[in-house]
Order: sequence, then C-alpha cells, then structure tokens
Amino acid sequence: MAVRPAIFITGAGSGIGRAVASEFARRGWFVGLADIDEGGMAETARLLPMGRTSQHRLDVRERDGWDAALADFAAAAGGRIDVVHNNAGVAFGGQCVDLLQREVDLTIDVNFRGVVYGAMAAYPWLKASAPGSALLNTASASALYGTGGMAVYSATKHAVRALTEALDTEWGDQGIRVRSIMPSFIDTPLLAGPAGANTHVTKRDRVIESGMEFTPVEEVARAAWDAVHGSKLHVLVGKTARQMGLAAKWAPGYLRNRAKKLMLTREGRE
Repeated sequence: MAVRPAIFITGAGSGIGRAVASEFARRGWFVGLADIDEGGMAETARLLPMGRTSQHRLDVRERDGWDAALADFAAAAGGRIDVVHNNAGVAFGGQCVDLLQREVDLTIDVNFRGVVYGAMAAYPWLKASAPGSALLNTASASALYGTGGMAVYSATKHAVRALTEALDTEWGDQGIRVRSIMPSFIDTPLLAGPAGANTHVTKRDRVIESGMEFTPVEEVARAAWDAVHGSKLHVLVGKTARQMGLAAKWAPGYLRNRAKKLMLTREGRE
C-alpha cells in the first residue's frame, strides 16, 4: 500500500495550525499535530478523519524535542516527512518599552528561535523525501513593514521572512521548497488575550479599533496548500496583506504614513 504524503504542523492545537491540519487531512495527507497544548491537539485530532493523525507534545524552543518529535512522527507516518510547517507563535502588543522582559524573550524564542530549530531538525527528513518536499513558515503581513504597537512580534516575523528567503536559496537545488505564508489578521485564540501584561485591551480589540478586517482561517489553510505546491516564495493572505504588499513595493511612503496613523488610532491620539 502506498504511503500517504505526510505533514508535521506546530501550533496545531488551534487557529491556523488546526485549519491547515484539516485542509491537508481532507486532501488525504497524514498529519502530525504538534503543540504544548495537549488538550488543543486532542480536539484538533477529533475533528480530523480517524487514522490520519498522530499527536506530539513539543515545545519548539527545545532543540532536542524537535528531533524526537519528528522521529516519532516519521515512524507513525510510514517513514517519511514531506512537509514541515513552522506555525507555532505568540504575540504581545503595546509600546515596545512597556513590554515585560519575559514577553520579549518568549516572543523571540518561540517565533524565531523555534522556527530556526524546526528548520534545522526538518532538513534531513525533507532532503530524504525530495524532490517536492517543503518547509513552510508562518510569517505575517507585519513582515512587510514594521508594525507599531507590535514591534517585537513584527521583528520576529521579518526574521522569519529573511530565513525563508535564505533557506530557499540554500536548499532549492536539493529539491526542497522553502515558503512562507503572510496572513493579515486572523480571528484566532492568539488575539483573544490582553495585548500585554500592562493592558486589559485585547489584541482583537486593537485590530477592530484600527479598522482592519479579519481574514477567515480557512483562507489561510488554502494558502498553505498553495504555498507548498506552488512557486511563490511568499504567499500573501487576506485583503490587508495584499494591499500592504503592493504598497511596500510601489508606495513605501504611503505605507509608513499609514502605519503611523494606525499607531495614533490605537493610542487614542487621533
């Protein structure tokens, strides 16, 4: 019997990770769910076809944990891994100088260090299943221009964008695609909590106050499918992301002024 293609997804306990898992499972793939939230993983698994998933508790900040989780997943999937999706992330909002050190450290460690560790651990598996294998990184529309009020988060997503470009250069001739998805704001649990320890305003409220739209998480999942099968290095997802992409290319001054205006709106100064 032919082995199903297999994808390993971090942050699979909710939000984008859950939606991507559903999309790939629906298309017949074997899906590895990875998260520190075991309850969330179990709920995602209940939503997927029986027999097409495995669950792996993983803190993406732990390099050894990556190796163990991928080895376990490969064993469950029939010996190969076709796609690794670096999706786990955290977000804290507010002025940079108001963030707590633990918020800064956690954002950098999960959003960037964890992605680097994931790429390093994934490489031998993706090389073995090349050509056609892929590393998919979840970046953000905030990787197109620095986002006031989410400076550290935005900086980590810029780093993910740069890593994607660099690894695509390094791995491309080995038959491994490296891609990113850049969604605008998605109404997921990532936005549900306070923007930071020093405020009671939620990240979701700040998006609404800024006049931004929410992109359906199912659209992000379809973009993930297109990204790992297509030729675009970065896939912009949602109206805001596409507008920012055009502005970054053709009207960077407009984008800078818009970012300042949004920052003033968030602070109630306009």
